[in-house]
Amino acid sequence: MIAFIRRHWTIRVRLTAVYSGLFFLAGGVLLLVTYLLMAERLDRVGPRMEGGAVVFDAGRPPNVDPDTLDQIRERIFVERERVRNDALNSLLTQGGIALGVVGIASIGAGWLLAGRALRPVQQITETAGRIVAAPEADRHLHERIALRGPQDEIKRLADTFDDMLERLDRSFDGQRRFVANASHELRTPLAINRTLLEVALGRQDASTDLRQLGDTLLEVNGRHERLIDGLLTLARSESAPPGRTPLDLSELTTHVVEQVRADATAAGVEVVATVVPAPTVGDPVLLERLALNLLQNAVQYNARDGWVSVETRVAGSTVELVVANTGPVVTAYEVSGLFEPFRRLNDRVGSAKGTGLGLSIVRSVARAHGGEAVASPREGGGLMVKVTLPSTQN
Repeated sequence: MIAFIRRHWTIRVRLTAVYSGLFFLAGGVLLLVTYLLMAERLDRVGPRMEGGAVVFDAGRPPNVDPDTLDQIRERIFVERERVRNDALNSLLTQGGIALGVVGIASIGAGWLLAGRALRPVQQITETAGRIVAAPEADRHLHERIALRGPQDEIKRLADTFDDMLERLDRSFDGQRRFVANASHELRTPLAINRTLLEVALGRQDASTDLRQLGDTLLEVNGRHERLIDGLLTLARSESAPPGRTPLDLSELTTHVVEQVRADATAAGVEVVATVVPAPTVGDPVLLERLALNLLQNAVQYNARDGWVSVETRVAGSTVELVVANTGPVVTAYEVSGLFEPFRRLNDRVGSAKGTGLGLSIVRSVARAHGGEAVASPREGGGLMVKVTLPSTQN
């Protein structure tokens, strides 16, 4: 019973129950004390029984026959007992009814008082809810509760929450500035290097050794560009996407399939796409990067004469993008590590095969859009990755 109350009763209901319970307890104790005091007082008024005889405090009246007096005393005692019992029963009955009526009113009063006491907590909850529900949660951290009132426990809680929001706001602002600065400061030197290498390789008097060195440097430079681009995309997708545009996941997937088809043909991998309309909402650039990473990974980590299967579908209130491929055997315990940055299957971080950020970006982008990305090994080799996103289909 206690566990049920803790699980299903709100704080307001519990406070109301405490208020009304204390009122009933105090009222019951007051009624009991009044009953005992009234009974004790009534016992001291009128005739009383002592030694088997009815005795009056005033003594024996003069000129009254003893037998008649005894009869009168007996009748007065019986009548007094009846009146006493009626008075006490009336006190219990009417007092109990009054306690019940006022107790029911106390439940309503307790409900109102609990609501008033919890109003600051509701204000805190509403502020936090607006920040969480905002399309760009990291850009709505400027909101503050600014609770007014006495410096009590709830006021200190609200002030602490405001201080936390201020620190988070400064932190996200710093992160956005870092991403913007890094995007320029890191990409520009690599772009300059690539241009200088391409100009040097385009000279007619370039020797074979120079051309070979230039091609190697271009490949290394390209890998660094992909790595930086992946890191910036990962940093950007850690928070809510900057824009949520209605789009069809099947159209986006079809576009990405055409982008990777040439690389797949060169690698001897067949790409089979089965797409159906899958309406969702999100950042088109980030979602395209998600699909591109999945397909590029499926092509790169594959076997000669292998295949890649791409499918979009609607599953209830969600849409799904499922990419499966042939390739090396993946054990179940290795799957979770593939979503960590710079982790590859049977590969080391210096390999030129990839940056090690592909699936990390996939999961980060999916979660930023309110979805999830999971992977499971295929029997015989290869991997199946399923991305689930909220659907906008009615």
